[in-house]
Amino acid sequence: MASVLVPLAEGFEEIEAVSIIDVLRRGGVEVTTAYLFNREVNGANGITIVANMSIDDVVAEEYDMMVLPGGMPGAQHLKEDERVQTLLKTFDAKGKRVGAICAAPIALDAAGVLGDDDQFTCYPSYDEQIAHGHFTDAQKVVKSGNVLTSRGPGTAICFGLAIVRELVGEETYAQLKAGLLADYC
Repeated sequence: MASVLVPLAEGFEEIEAVSIIDVLRRGGVEVTTAYLFNREVNGANGITIVANMSIDDVVAEEYDMMVLPGGMPGAQHLKEDERVQTLLKTFDAKGKRVGAICAAPIALDAAGVLGDDDQFTCYPSYDEQIAHGHFTDAQKVVKSGNVLTSRGPGTAICFGLAIVRELVGEETYAQLKAGLLADYC
């Protein structure tokens, strides 16, 4: 069974985190949430999620992918947290997949995960804070090597589906997409 790590920082975007976690679990992916500061993590819009474990206890080898939800100041915390940055670098060095949505690609850039030739997408205007890669807003989800990125809250289900496609396969992706009535993805 594929496994994904989703770090949650204070001020995360709830639609993105919950949609991604939900879609992945429906697709048969084991999802673990990890908190940076407190087990009860407050989202940008006042919704609190109780994370599974501390980021301090994460072992990169136990996961196939690491996915960062956006939101502010959540994405900024992910960018500035040394533990998250170390994990991103480890995942990338091992050729494991990493993903980020909304403002969170700023954390990928800070970790050096985005190369100069990589394509990425993000929430409008955050591309101006990203020094590497080539921004595009032509797609809801952009894949470049081992990196998947997406635009924001409205594309979160599409992002989750794209991750299922990558980790589980086309058949599960197609069944899940049909069951979710996600014809727009």
